[in-house]
Amino acid sequence: MSKSTLGPTSRQAPRRPRTTTPRPSSGRKVKSTAAGTTRSARQASASASANSPSFRSRHPVVTALVPVFLVIAAIVTMVVIKAGGGSPSASTLTRGGPAATGDPGTTTLAPGIATSIASVAPSTFDAVGSPGSVVPPTSLGSGSQILRGTDGLPVVTYVGAEYCPYCAAERWALAVALSRFGTFSHLSGTQSSGADVYPNTQTLSFYGSTYSSPYVELDAVEEASNRQVGGTYQTLQQPTARESALVSRYDTQGSIPFLDIGNRYVINGASFSPQVLQGLSRAQIASQLNDPASPVAQAIDGAANQITAAIATVAGNQPSSVSSSPAIAAIEKSLGA
Repeated sequence: MSKSTLGPTSRQAPRRPRTTTPRPSSGRKVKSTAAGTTRSARQASASASANSPSFRSRHPVVTALVPVFLVIAAIVTMVVIKAGGGSPSASTLTRGGPAATGDPGTTTLAPGIATSIASVAPSTFDAVGSPGSVVPPTSLGSGSQILRGTDGLPVVTYVGAEYCPYCAAERWALAVALSRFGTFSHLSGTQSSGADVYPNTQTLSFYGSTYSSPYVELDAVEEASNRQVGGTYQTLQQPTARESALVSRYDTQGSIPFLDIGNRYVINGASFSPQVLQGLSRAQIASQLNDPASPVAQAIDGAANQITAAIATVAGNQPSSVSSSPAIAAIEKSLGA
């Protein structure tokens, strides 16, 4: 079994464009936009992106409503999991911000929220299935070697930042999906920047958390907080050499969120629009996860199903309680598994 500490030490169907935020890169100025984000900073405006029919955009670290310079100075510790386990949507990261002491942009997550994330009923997942509003992962093909960690378990790599609204949306889905394979401890609450598109989107942070699983290993990097000091977002963590290599290979536009699932599937940008979470508290979002008819469950559980199917594929379809789900089996087939 592998235990991952994410802390201070540290497509095969017609698809719509993902929304992303530019990643903070050294010496790079970043702006976040709903239309997408790249390290070189796509100059798409938030209003244009909001009106775009395509949904998955990248949040350019260089294309934001508020220019941001981020310096990535913290060390990310890899978490080992124990076996026992539209419109554009992304953000781009920048360097230049001071390193944060701890994470001033997070709060304690109410126990009931963590419980709701980990207890979505299998019948809810099957009822939600694969909504057309959710963008599926991109398959890298079965020829690529599965990326495994020190325990021989497939590795799921997440790179994002707390200020990014698209990361805010994707974290919900990732946490729900991973909870089907293992257990999180010490998740915290946070929100996206109030100066970006989809301001103050309520979400979770992986910074300082722990994940244990018998099936999969998690490497999570929160590159920056949602707090600005002197006009720059404070840095939290820096990708390791392995994480940086994945980003360089599969995230050439330098946008976030970035998710690599065992070197077989990649998600660049959010799987659904953060708009569905606007105006809702974390408790309100969590309370709707088990209601398959709610827009929140359709978005979060729908995206979680896509991520779950990709993880199950690289994990040898274990556990069987997950891979035997009709929804997961259908999605695996659509992903070419």
